[in-house]
This record gives sequence, C-alpha cells and structure tokens, in this order.
Amino acid sequence: MKKPVLAVMAAGMGSRYGGLKQIDPVDPEGHIIMDFSVYDAVRAGFEKVIFIIKKENEADFRAAIGDRLAGHIEVVYVYQELTNLPEGFSVPEGRVKPWGTGHAILSCMGTADGPMVVINADDFYGRNAFALAYDFLTRVDANQSLDTESAQEGGSAVSQSLNGTAAGRYMMVGYRLENTLTENGSVARGICETDENGYLKTVTEHTCIERRDGVIACTENGGETWTELSPDATVSLNMWGFSEDILLELNARFRAFLAENLPKNPQKCEYFLPFVVNELLTEGKASVKVEKTPDKWYGVTYKEDKPALMAAIQRMKGEGLYPQKLWD
Repeated sequence: MKKPVLAVMAAGMGSRYGGLKQIDPVDPEGHIIMDFSVYDAVRAGFEKVIFIIKKENEADFRAAIGDRLAGHIEVVYVYQELTNLPEGFSVPEGRVKPWGTGHAILSCMGTADGPMVVINADDFYGRNAFALAYDFLTRVDANQSLDTESAQEGGSAVSQSLNGTAAGRYMMVGYRLENTLTENGSVARGICETDENGYLKTVTEHTCIERRDGVIACTENGGETWTELSPDATVSLNMWGFSEDILLELNARFRAFLAENLPKNPQKCEYFLPFVVNELLTEGKASVKVEKTPDKWYGVTYKEDKPALMAAIQRMKGEGLYPQKLWD
C-alpha cells in the first residue's frame, strides 16, 4: 500500500495580501501557516510533503520552513513554471500569471506516485481535516490494491480504466460557509452540492462572497446584484484527496484546456483543479466523498486578517491543541 503524500500549493504571491504571505510568521515562535498544516499532517500519518513553489523562491522557503522540517518529514520541492506547457504551446507574450491550481498539481508528475492530499499554503485547515483525508485515502488505496489483485487474477485490465474501483476515488474536506469568511473583505469559495450519500455532485466557484447587512451573499457582476447564500452551505477550501490517477487526468486534459482558452484569454485563463474534478464527475470517471469538518478556517487573505489568526493560534496553544514550539 502506498502512503498518501501532502502537496502544498505555494507558488502564488498573494496579490490581495501583498508580498510572499506564505512565509510570514504568525506567532512569536516564528511559525508560518504551513508549519501548522504539516504538523497536523504528520500527526495524521503523512511522511512526505511536496512544496509546489516558484524556483526563485526556493531559498526563502528552505529558510522559512523546509530546513527545520527535514528531521520530521521527507521534504521535496517542485517548481510551477509558466514554461511547463505541452509541446506545441508557448507562453503568450507579456503573461506573468500562473496557469492555476490544476497546473500546479501537474508539477508533481514524477514526484508523487500514489495517493495525494492537496492544500493551499496560506489556509489554516485544522487538525481534523488532515485526519479525515489521510484515513480516507488509506482505506481507498488498500481497497484498490485488493481490487487490482482480484482483477489481475481474472484477466481484467482494471488498472487501465478510470471507471469502477481501480481509480477515480477522491475526497474533499468540506467546511461550513459561515466558518470560512473574513471580516476584512470578500473571499472566493466553491459552493458544493452533494447527493444523499455525501458524494459531490458539483462545485460552483464564486469569486466574491462577503457578509452584507447581516447576511452572506455573493456577486458575479461587480456588486450590481447580490445573491444570498446559506451560512450552512458546504464549501471547498481546495483541500482534496486524490487517488494516483489524478495526475494522468490533469495531464491529458491540459492540452484541450489551452487550445480552447488561450485564444480567448491569453493573459489570465487558469486551469482550475475544481473544473477538472467537475468534468470527471460529469463523465462518470470519478467519485468525490465530501468529508465535513466542524473546524473554523483561518487565513490571511488580507493583511488585516493576521491579528485574528495570531490570536486564534495562541488560543489553540492555550487549549493544548498545539505546543508552543511545534518541532521541538
């Protein structure tokens, strides 16, 4: 059985926050948000973390977190580069924007060869989320190994199919919308629709959600109109658990994405991970179990969010959820 690995998407520069927020300390001990994510992952059973970064930021990342983690978990760096494109495609002149979260995970090709959990670098997910993800993927991988052995004995090429039991078993950690907002502006969230068994049907991306006059609402037209959302809605914070076929799917679909979208929006089109998941669901090539957590999200979407995050971390340390120094 292959153990799940943790992939941390850390190539973005945080335009709304300003600067490289992923390595900004959030407590007096100098920990950054990723310290808490990796600490929770280690407690859940993870033994390897892949940091997806820009190559020019590697020295900063090693100094900020990588070097001190080396004795506690295997640390690997991969690079999300604009020039990492399929043959026949090139970077449009003047483009500096990364190609999106789907492209970020593609950077793990050749490094991740089993189940993987994907997270953002600048989100505080909570201990429960990592336990849910690790336990799900461990169960799925064990079941797939048994399924594959049985199929091989019967002469079936299950491993070559993305249908059935051998591939496409995914999970997503779902949060209550009300637990994922900031008081300092809007957030982008994927609103999830699930079936009666808790399996994902669709993820609808909303780029502007905020509290307005005591209710939670979203706008898709720059604030001309607003639509009220339920505080109990289940949302995605880009914490996914994937069986190993996800890299093959992302790779196979990236060329078609570029062919369709580059002519229309060469400077800003992005290959979003949830879009690919939605395609796989529509085609019946994957299932996604939504594992809900009651934990509250914390992040630094805006600089003004940092004091609330720091206060929450100190409170959790006081409650014994984390030690003062994580890696001692």
